[in-house]
Amino acid sequence: MTRLFGTNGIRGVVGQEMTASLALDVGKAVGTFFQGGRVAVGNDTRTSSPMLKAAVISGLTSGGCGVEDVGVAPSPSIQYYVKTHDVVGGVIITASHNPREYNGIKAVDERGMEASREEEEGIESIYFREAFSQVPWNSVGRVVNIEDCNESYMGAILSRVDVELIREARLKVVLDCGNGASCLTSPYLLRRLGCRVATLNAQPDGTFPGHPPEPKEEHMRELMEMVADTDADLGAIHDGDADRVMFVDEKGRYVLGDRSLALVARYVVRRNGGGTVVTPVSSSSCVEDMVKASGGRVIYTRVGAPVVARTMFEVGAVFGGEENGGLIFPEHQHCRDGAMGLSVLLELMAAEETSLSDLLTGIPTYHLVKSSLPCSADFKEMVMEALATRFRERRVETIDGVKVFHKGGWVLMRPSGTEAIFRVFSEGSTLEEAERLNREAVSILREVIEDQEA
Repeated sequence: MTRLFGTNGIRGVVGQEMTASLALDVGKAVGTFFQGGRVAVGNDTRTSSPMLKAAVISGLTSGGCGVEDVGVAPSPSIQYYVKTHDVVGGVIITASHNPREYNGIKAVDERGMEASREEEEGIESIYFREAFSQVPWNSVGRVVNIEDCNESYMGAILSRVDVELIREARLKVVLDCGNGASCLTSPYLLRRLGCRVATLNAQPDGTFPGHPPEPKEEHMRELMEMVADTDADLGAIHDGDADRVMFVDEKGRYVLGDRSLALVARYVVRRNGGGTVVTPVSSSSCVEDMVKASGGRVIYTRVGAPVVARTMFEVGAVFGGEENGGLIFPEHQHCRDGAMGLSVLLELMAAEETSLSDLLTGIPTYHLVKSSLPCSADFKEMVMEALATRFRERRVETIDGVKVFHKGGWVLMRPSGTEAIFRVFSEGSTLEEAERLNREAVSILREVIEDQEA
């Protein structure tokens, strides 16, 4: 193994790739990298999180780092704590949207941003060389329990949106917390915003009894039905660590993440009188359509929230995000924030005094189809090179994976940073066109993978 970190942290199945011994050594490596100082540590609701957090804390303190244990909190809450307190960085125990048997470890820099690839490589170098700092008994770091992390985070969101405007709208919201970390924040935040709130799966439970923690359409059936049955104005759902949010309109219809991203991007760009929006190459063309029409511009990046956030920081973007419900508001912090995304959409609905479905009618309609194929990590680079050669006569973008442009659409084939698969995204002006492009791309990709694995 030459790499620990994937697209967004270290992840694996607990008891297999993700073990207490790995967490201990990662804690030692992070502590050595931070060279002492105080480190904030928090976790999501997964049943394995306390075990892994204890191991990480042991590793950190063995190298002389003090630890501020913020407890169970959404990832953006932990990141906001790091940003606003005198700590050298943070560690988050979470596997975000992955199934319940998974868990993960994410490193955060002193600004509350996910560690850069260069910082991750520094941690990996220490880990693989086992070049850990070890302090004597009287220099071992101390652990302090922090009680107000989530309260400070919610207060920060309330300071960034027009609370009175939202309160006056008296919006009715059905919120699915998915038994994850948002149980401790989002329902209370909505009530402070004056919303009438009904909740689903709002009890922290790392077995995720309501549904798996990824906010996919097939996991949102109960939410969609409840929104329609109760005449709610909006339905919202978070993933396991609440750094993402997906929506259901007042008619109980699932809203594609690209469309909510485009809607919020237009709102933010108009509010700022222009500006730059950053989004991955996998995002729909409707995002760029809305940003350009509002006087802004789009910069594309590799897939992954840390890449998007860091690019936003570097170019001074006014907004950024991904099609999976990860929205980033730089005036608040440079990371995905599900509760902030929910609050801004409520502000938008209140400001426009109209329904979500009406707001979405102004967004151009493209159809996105997603699929995947298994591919061993050992062959991913060779597959990428073979794909680039295969399509060398076409217009191709290789920022991340291989994106092939077609008339009225495109196909993106890219290796996952967290799983042994290739993801295939295809977009067309009609669903039939997107499905056709996806079938053709999957067929070609399967052939290339088989050739490389042969």
